[in-house]
Amino acid sequence: MEHLADLKQLLSQPKSVVIVSHRNPDGDAIGSSLAMYHYLNQLGHTVRVLMPSEYPEFLDWMPSIKDIIVFDLEQDRSRDLMRQADIVFCLDFNSLDRIDKLGEVLHTDSEAKVVMIDHHLDPEPFADFVLSETMASSTCELVYDFLLMLDEKDKITIPLAECILTGILTDTGSFKFGTSPKLFRTVADLVELGVDDYTIQDHITNSLREKHLRLLGHCLNNRLEIYEEYNTGLIYLTKKDYAYYGISRGDTEGIVNYILKIKPIKMAAFIMEQPTIVKISLRSKGDFSVQEIAQKYFRGGGHRNAAGGASFKGLGATIRQFKEILPLYEEELQA
Repeated sequence: MEHLADLKQLLSQPKSVVIVSHRNPDGDAIGSSLAMYHYLNQLGHTVRVLMPSEYPEFLDWMPSIKDIIVFDLEQDRSRDLMRQADIVFCLDFNSLDRIDKLGEVLHTDSEAKVVMIDHHLDPEPFADFVLSETMASSTCELVYDFLLMLDEKDKITIPLAECILTGILTDTGSFKFGTSPKLFRTVADLVELGVDDYTIQDHITNSLREKHLRLLGHCLNNRLEIYEEYNTGLIYLTKKDYAYYGISRGDTEGIVNYILKIKPIKMAAFIMEQPTIVKISLRSKGDFSVQEIAQKYFRGGGHRNAAGGASFKGLGATIRQFKEILPLYEEELQA
Protein backbone atom coordinates (compact mmCIF):
# COMPACT_ATOMS: atom_id res chain seq x y z
CA MET A 1 0.00 0.00 0.00
CA GLU A 2 1.38 3.41 -1.00
CA HIS A 3 1.40 6.24 1.53
CA LEU A 4 0.95 3.81 4.42
CA ALA A 5 2.71 6.21 6.80
CA ASP A 6 0.21 8.95 5.87
CA LEU A 7 -2.71 6.64 6.56
CA LYS A 8 -1.21 5.54 9.86
CA GLN A 9 -0.88 9.20 10.83
CA LEU A 10 -4.48 9.84 9.78
CA LEU A 11 -5.62 7.01 12.05
CA SER A 12 -3.54 8.21 14.99
CA GLN A 13 -6.25 10.61 16.21
CA PRO A 14 -9.93 9.75 16.81
CA LYS A 15 -12.05 10.23 13.71
CA SER A 16 -15.56 9.56 12.47
CA VAL A 17 -15.15 6.41 10.39
CA VAL A 18 -17.58 4.58 8.12
CA ILE A 19 -16.91 1.06 6.84
CA VAL A 20 -18.93 0.01 3.80
CA SER A 21 -19.12 -3.12 1.69
CA HIS A 22 -21.09 -4.31 -1.31
CA ARG A 23 -24.78 -5.07 -1.81
CA ASN A 24 -25.82 -8.63 -0.95
CA PRO A 25 -22.88 -8.97 1.45
CA ASP A 26 -21.27 -12.38 1.80
CA GLY A 27 -18.98 -13.80 4.47
CA ASP A 28 -15.95 -11.91 3.17
CA ALA A 29 -17.78 -8.58 3.00
CA ILE A 30 -19.17 -8.97 6.52
CA GLY A 31 -16.02 -10.56 7.93
CA SER A 32 -13.63 -7.90 6.62
CA SER A 33 -15.95 -5.06 7.66
CA LEU A 34 -16.45 -6.35 11.20
CA ALA A 35 -12.75 -7.16 11.58
CA MET A 36 -11.90 -3.56 10.66
CA TYR A 37 -14.68 -2.37 13.00
CA HIS A 38 -13.12 -4.24 15.93
CA TYR A 39 -9.67 -2.87 15.11
CA LEU A 40 -10.69 0.78 14.68
CA ASN A 41 -12.78 0.74 17.85
CA GLN A 42 -9.62 -0.13 19.77
CA LEU A 43 -8.01 3.06 18.44
CA GLY A 44 -10.82 5.21 19.83
CA HIS A 45 -12.54 6.08 16.56
CA THR A 46 -16.30 6.46 16.23
CA VAL A 47 -17.02 3.62 13.80
CA ARG A 48 -20.13 2.68 11.88
CA VAL A 49 -20.54 -0.24 9.47
CA LEU A 50 -22.92 0.31 6.53
CA MET A 51 -24.25 -2.33 4.16
CA PRO A 52 -26.47 -1.48 1.18
CA SER A 53 -28.68 -4.51 1.90
CA GLU A 54 -29.22 -7.12 4.58
CA TYR A 55 -26.72 -9.86 5.36
CA PRO A 56 -27.54 -13.60 5.11
CA GLU A 57 -28.98 -15.35 8.14
CA PHE A 58 -26.16 -17.90 8.48
CA LEU A 59 -23.81 -15.09 9.56
CA ASP A 60 -26.08 -13.99 12.40
CA TRP A 61 -23.65 -15.29 15.06
CA MET A 62 -20.73 -13.07 14.11
CA PRO A 63 -19.25 -10.71 16.75
CA SER A 64 -20.95 -7.26 16.61
CA ILE A 65 -23.00 -8.08 13.52
CA LYS A 66 -26.04 -6.46 15.15
CA ASP A 67 -24.20 -3.13 15.00
CA ILE A 68 -24.39 -3.10 11.19
CA ILE A 69 -26.60 -0.39 9.70
CA VAL A 70 -28.49 -1.46 6.56
CA PHE A 71 -29.09 1.26 3.98
CA ASP A 72 -32.29 -0.34 2.67
CA LEU A 73 -33.76 -0.10 6.19
CA GLU A 74 -32.26 3.23 7.33
CA GLN A 75 -31.58 5.31 4.25
CA ASP A 76 -31.49 8.82 5.74
CA ARG A 77 -29.28 7.78 8.64
CA SER A 78 -26.92 5.95 6.29
CA ARG A 79 -26.58 8.96 4.01
CA ASP A 80 -25.92 11.27 6.96
CA LEU A 81 -23.22 8.99 8.36
CA MET A 82 -21.52 8.80 4.98
CA ARG A 83 -21.59 12.59 4.59
CA GLN A 84 -20.23 13.19 8.10
CA ALA A 85 -17.40 10.64 7.95
CA ASP A 86 -13.77 11.73 8.08
CA ILE A 87 -12.59 8.38 6.70
CA VAL A 88 -14.47 5.76 4.66
CA PHE A 89 -13.14 2.21 4.38
CA CYS A 90 -14.38 0.46 1.22
CA LEU A 91 -13.95 -3.27 1.70
CA ASP A 92 -14.44 -6.18 -0.72
CA PHE A 93 -15.43 -4.03 -3.71
CA ASN A 94 -13.58 -1.72 -6.09
CA SER A 95 -16.34 0.00 -8.04
CA LEU A 96 -18.76 2.51 -6.50
CA ASP A 97 -21.74 1.02 -8.30
CA ARG A 98 -21.35 -2.05 -6.04
CA ILE A 99 -22.71 0.02 -3.12
CA ASP A 100 -25.59 1.52 -5.10
CA LYS A 101 -26.84 4.87 -3.80
CA LEU A 102 -24.20 4.98 -1.09
CA GLY A 103 -21.69 5.23 -3.92
CA GLU A 104 -23.41 8.39 -5.18
CA VAL A 105 -23.22 9.93 -1.71
CA LEU A 106 -19.54 9.04 -1.36
CA HIS A 107 -18.75 10.45 -4.80
CA THR A 108 -20.73 13.71 -4.61
CA ASP A 109 -21.41 14.61 -0.96
CA SER A 110 -18.43 13.32 1.02
CA GLU A 111 -15.08 14.95 1.77
CA ALA A 112 -13.79 11.87 3.56
CA LYS A 113 -10.48 10.22 2.87
CA VAL A 114 -11.22 6.88 1.22
CA VAL A 115 -9.39 3.61 1.89
CA MET A 116 -9.98 0.65 -0.46
CA ILE A 117 -9.00 -2.89 0.54
CA ASP A 118 -10.06 -5.45 -2.06
CA HIS A 119 -9.05 -8.48 -4.12
CA HIS A 120 -11.11 -8.09 -7.30
CA LEU A 121 -9.85 -7.23 -10.77
CA ASP A 122 -9.70 -3.74 -12.30
CA PRO A 123 -10.15 -1.34 -9.36
CA GLU A 124 -11.64 2.07 -10.12
CA PRO A 125 -9.52 5.09 -9.08
CA PHE A 126 -11.81 6.55 -6.41
CA ALA A 127 -9.75 5.88 -3.24
CA ASP A 128 -6.93 7.85 -1.62
CA PHE A 129 -5.31 4.73 -0.16
CA VAL A 130 -5.46 1.37 -1.95
CA LEU A 131 -4.55 -2.16 -0.96
CA SER A 132 -5.52 -4.26 -3.97
CA GLU A 133 -4.23 -7.79 -4.54
CA THR A 134 -6.08 -10.04 -6.95
CA MET A 135 -4.09 -13.11 -5.91
CA ALA A 136 -5.37 -12.86 -2.35
CA SER A 137 -7.97 -15.42 -1.33
CA SER A 138 -10.23 -12.83 0.19
CA THR A 139 -10.46 -9.28 1.45
CA CYS A 140 -10.24 -10.74 4.95
CA GLU A 141 -6.77 -12.07 4.13
CA LEU A 142 -5.82 -8.54 3.05
CA VAL A 143 -7.24 -7.00 6.24
CA TYR A 144 -4.93 -9.31 8.17
CA ASP A 145 -2.02 -8.18 5.95
CA PHE A 146 -3.04 -4.56 6.51
CA LEU A 147 -2.86 -4.94 10.28
CA LEU A 148 0.60 -6.48 9.97
CA MET A 149 1.69 -3.59 7.73
CA LEU A 150 0.61 -1.22 10.49
CA ASP A 151 2.53 -3.32 13.03
CA GLU A 152 -0.75 -3.91 14.89
CA LYS A 153 -0.79 -7.69 15.30
CA ASP A 154 -1.27 -7.20 19.03
CA LYS A 155 -4.67 -5.62 18.24
CA ILE A 156 -5.96 -8.86 16.69
CA THR A 157 -8.42 -10.00 19.34
CA ILE A 158 -10.34 -13.29 19.21
CA PRO A 159 -13.53 -11.62 17.86
CA LEU A 160 -11.50 -9.81 15.20
CA ALA A 161 -9.72 -13.03 14.23
CA GLU A 162 -13.04 -14.89 14.05
CA CYS A 163 -14.28 -12.33 11.54
CA ILE A 164 -11.16 -12.71 9.41
CA LEU A 165 -11.34 -16.50 9.40
CA THR A 166 -15.04 -16.38 8.45
CA GLY A 167 -14.28 -14.38 5.32
CA ILE A 168 -11.41 -16.66 4.38
CA LEU A 169 -13.49 -19.81 4.84
CA THR A 170 -16.47 -18.53 2.86
CA ASP A 171 -14.50 -17.03 -0.03
CA THR A 172 -12.30 -20.12 -0.44
CA GLY A 173 -15.18 -22.57 -0.02
CA SER A 174 -13.44 -24.00 3.04
CA PHE A 175 -10.05 -24.04 1.30
CA LYS A 176 -11.22 -25.47 -2.03
CA PHE A 177 -9.99 -22.55 -4.16
CA GLY A 178 -7.95 -19.36 -3.99
CA THR A 179 -5.45 -20.92 -1.59
CA SER A 180 -1.72 -20.35 -1.23
CA PRO A 181 1.06 -21.20 1.23
CA LYS A 182 0.77 -17.65 2.56
CA LEU A 183 -2.95 -18.11 3.22
CA PHE A 184 -2.39 -21.25 5.27
CA ARG A 185 0.29 -19.45 7.29
CA THR A 186 -2.25 -16.70 7.98
CA VAL A 187 -4.85 -19.23 9.11
CA ALA A 188 -2.26 -20.96 11.29
CA ASP A 189 -1.55 -17.60 12.95
CA LEU A 190 -5.26 -17.10 13.63
CA VAL A 191 -5.61 -20.56 15.16
CA GLU A 192 -2.49 -19.98 17.29
CA LEU A 193 -4.11 -16.78 18.55
CA GLY A 194 -6.94 -18.94 19.89
CA VAL A 195 -9.62 -18.98 17.20
CA ASP A 196 -11.81 -22.09 17.34
CA ASP A 197 -11.80 -23.00 13.65
CA TYR A 198 -14.09 -26.01 14.17
CA THR A 199 -16.84 -23.87 15.72
CA ILE A 200 -16.62 -21.30 12.94
CA GLN A 201 -16.85 -24.03 10.30
CA ASP A 202 -19.86 -25.41 12.16
CA HIS A 203 -21.55 -21.98 12.20
CA ILE A 204 -20.97 -21.56 8.47
CA THR A 205 -21.84 -25.03 7.17
CA ASN A 206 -24.32 -26.45 9.69
CA SER A 207 -26.79 -23.64 10.18
CA LEU A 208 -29.37 -24.59 7.55
CA ARG A 209 -33.09 -24.69 8.18
CA GLU A 210 -35.42 -27.35 6.81
CA LYS A 211 -36.49 -25.15 3.92
CA HIS A 212 -32.87 -24.88 2.77
CA LEU A 213 -32.55 -28.63 2.33
CA ARG A 214 -35.91 -28.85 0.58
CA LEU A 215 -34.85 -26.03 -1.75
CA LEU A 216 -31.56 -27.82 -2.46
CA GLY A 217 -33.45 -31.02 -3.24
CA HIS A 218 -35.74 -29.12 -5.62
CA CYS A 219 -32.75 -27.54 -7.38
CA LEU A 220 -30.95 -30.85 -7.87
CA ASN A 221 -34.01 -32.88 -8.82
CA ASN A 222 -36.06 -30.42 -10.87
CA ARG A 223 -33.84 -27.53 -11.96
CA LEU A 224 -30.51 -29.14 -12.88
CA GLU A 225 -29.43 -29.31 -16.52
CA ILE A 226 -26.17 -30.89 -17.70
CA TYR A 227 -24.56 -30.05 -21.04
CA GLU A 228 -22.15 -32.95 -21.39
CA GLU A 229 -20.51 -31.73 -24.60
CA TYR A 230 -19.37 -28.61 -22.74
CA ASN A 231 -18.71 -30.14 -19.30
CA THR A 232 -21.13 -27.57 -17.92
CA GLY A 233 -24.07 -27.68 -15.55
CA LEU A 234 -26.88 -25.21 -14.88
CA ILE A 235 -29.42 -24.73 -12.09
CA TYR A 236 -32.14 -22.11 -12.40
CA LEU A 237 -34.86 -20.75 -10.12
CA THR A 238 -38.08 -18.98 -11.12
CA LYS A 239 -40.06 -16.31 -9.32
CA LYS A 240 -42.56 -19.01 -8.41
CA ASP A 241 -39.76 -21.01 -6.80
CA TYR A 242 -38.85 -17.98 -4.71
CA ALA A 243 -42.44 -17.60 -3.53
CA TYR A 244 -43.06 -21.31 -2.89
CA TYR A 245 -39.91 -21.87 -0.83
CA GLY A 246 -39.94 -18.44 0.82
CA ILE A 247 -36.43 -17.76 -0.44
CA SER A 248 -34.73 -14.80 1.19
CA ARG A 249 -31.23 -13.34 1.10
CA GLY A 250 -28.56 -15.98 1.62
CA ASP A 251 -30.86 -19.00 1.19
CA THR A 252 -29.26 -19.95 -2.13
CA GLU A 253 -25.68 -19.61 -0.88
CA GLY A 254 -23.49 -22.48 -2.06
CA ILE A 255 -26.07 -24.27 -4.22
CA VAL A 256 -24.08 -23.63 -7.42
CA ASN A 257 -21.10 -25.48 -5.94
CA TYR A 258 -23.01 -28.78 -5.93
CA ILE A 259 -22.80 -28.87 -9.72
CA LEU A 260 -19.00 -28.93 -9.48
CA LYS A 261 -19.20 -32.16 -7.48
CA ILE A 262 -19.92 -33.95 -10.78
CA LYS A 263 -16.49 -35.18 -11.90
CA PRO A 264 -16.37 -34.01 -15.56
CA ILE A 265 -17.97 -30.61 -14.87
CA LYS A 266 -15.66 -27.61 -15.43
CA MET A 267 -18.22 -24.81 -15.24
CA ALA A 268 -21.37 -24.37 -13.16
CA ALA A 269 -24.04 -21.69 -13.53
CA PHE A 270 -26.85 -20.71 -11.20
CA ILE A 271 -29.45 -18.41 -12.79
CA MET A 272 -32.09 -16.82 -10.55
CA GLU A 273 -35.19 -14.93 -11.64
CA GLN A 274 -35.76 -12.08 -9.22
CA PRO A 275 -38.52 -9.41 -9.28
CA THR A 276 -36.75 -6.92 -11.58
CA ILE A 277 -33.55 -8.65 -12.62
CA VAL A 278 -32.06 -12.05 -13.41
CA LYS A 279 -28.90 -12.82 -11.42
CA ILE A 280 -26.26 -15.29 -12.55
CA SER A 281 -23.58 -16.93 -10.43
CA LEU A 282 -20.71 -18.78 -12.11
CA ARG A 283 -18.14 -21.22 -10.73
CA SER A 284 -15.39 -23.26 -12.39
CA LYS A 285 -12.63 -25.75 -11.75
CA GLY A 286 -8.95 -25.45 -12.53
CA ASP A 287 -7.71 -22.95 -15.06
CA PHE A 288 -11.05 -22.25 -16.74
CA SER A 289 -11.99 -18.63 -16.00
CA VAL A 290 -15.60 -17.57 -15.52
CA GLN A 291 -14.57 -13.98 -14.82
CA GLU A 292 -14.42 -13.18 -18.54
CA ILE A 293 -17.90 -14.61 -19.17
CA ALA A 294 -19.41 -12.65 -16.29
CA GLN A 295 -17.78 -9.42 -17.39
CA LYS A 296 -18.28 -9.75 -21.15
CA TYR A 297 -21.84 -11.07 -21.26
CA PHE A 298 -23.52 -10.37 -17.91
CA ARG A 299 -22.33 -6.94 -16.73
CA GLY A 300 -20.44 -8.50 -13.87
CA GLY A 301 -17.05 -9.71 -12.78
CA GLY A 302 -15.24 -11.51 -10.03
CA HIS A 303 -12.43 -14.04 -9.98
CA ARG A 304 -11.14 -16.82 -12.21
CA ASN A 305 -13.17 -19.56 -10.47
CA ALA A 306 -16.01 -17.51 -8.99
CA ALA A 307 -17.85 -14.67 -10.67
CA GLY A 308 -21.32 -13.27 -11.14
CA GLY A 309 -23.46 -10.87 -13.10
CA ALA A 310 -26.98 -9.90 -14.07
CA SER A 311 -29.37 -9.65 -17.00
CA PHE A 312 -32.54 -7.70 -17.73
CA LYS A 313 -33.63 -10.04 -20.55
CA GLY A 314 -35.83 -12.31 -18.46
CA LEU A 315 -35.14 -15.83 -17.25
CA GLY A 316 -35.73 -17.73 -20.48
CA ALA A 317 -33.72 -15.33 -22.61
CA THR A 318 -30.86 -15.33 -20.10
CA ILE A 319 -30.69 -19.12 -20.06
CA ARG A 320 -30.70 -19.15 -23.87
CA GLN A 321 -27.92 -16.56 -23.93
CA PHE A 322 -25.84 -18.66 -21.55
CA LYS A 323 -26.30 -21.76 -23.73
CA GLU A 324 -25.33 -19.79 -26.85
CA ILE A 325 -22.08 -18.74 -25.19
CA LEU A 326 -20.94 -22.31 -24.48
CA PRO A 327 -19.78 -23.19 -28.02
CA LEU A 328 -17.43 -20.20 -27.90
CA TYR A 329 -15.57 -21.87 -25.04
CA GLU A 330 -15.94 -25.48 -26.22
CA GLU A 331 -12.23 -26.13 -26.64
CA GLU A 332 -11.35 -24.82 -23.18
CA LEU A 333 -14.23 -26.64 -21.51
CA GLN A 334 -13.27 -29.95 -23.11
CA ALA A 335 -9.55 -29.63 -22.38
